[in-house]
Amino acid sequence: MKTAAVIVAAGASIRLGEPKQLITIHGETLLARTIRIAQESGVDEVFAVLGANAEQLRSQAHIATIVENPHWQQGMATSIRAGITAASAYDAILLLTCDQPAVTPFHLLQLLVASEEGKRIAASTYAARTGVPAIFPQKYFPELLTLEGDNGARHLLREHQDEVVKVVLENGELDLDTPQSLQAIRRIWSA
Repeated sequence: MKTAAVIVAAGASIRLGEPKQLITIHGETLLARTIRIAQESGVDEVFAVLGANAEQLRSQAHIATIVENPHWQQGMATSIRAGITAASAYDAILLLTCDQPAVTPFHLLQLLVASEEGKRIAASTYAARTGVPAIFPQKYFPELLTLEGDNGARHLLREHQDEVVKVVLENGELDLDTPQSLQAIRRIWSA
C-alpha cells in the first residue's frame, strides 16, 4: 500500500494578517515543518497544495511535489480536490494542514498504523472533535472530490464515523488562525 501526504496550504490567512505558512516556530516555517514531519512519518510522497502567496511559499515547499490551486479563493475544498487529483494513483492519502503545530511524525506514524497502512480511515481526535490529520483509503477519493466551498473533510469523517479509527492528538485543537492563537502557540512552544 502506498500513501501520499496532501498538505493543504493554499489559504490567504486573512484573519492572521500574514501568510501562516511562513510563520516560524523553532527556526522552521510551519509549511517546511509540516512537509518534513510528513516525510519523517514514512509516506511515499508529499504533495503541498499552494494558492495564495504561492511564489513566496515555493522556497519552503521545494522538497515536496507542489500542486498549484488556481481556485484557492473558492475555499478549502478546492485545495483538497487538487491534492486528491494529484495523488490519485496512491492507495491512500494522509490529509493535513500546516497550521497545527502539535502534529508530530510519531502522531502521523500512529495514524498510518491505525489505518492498517491505508486500508481504513484513521483520523485525529482532539477537543471532542475528529478531524485532520486523517488518512483516507482510495475508495473515499470520489467523496473527497465532491467537497465544495470551505468544507474540509470533517463532514466526511462524521458520515463514516463507524469506520473511523481515532488517534488522540494532544493539543490538536491549537491551530494558527488569528494573532491571538499565534501568541498562545508561541507561549506553549517556548515553555
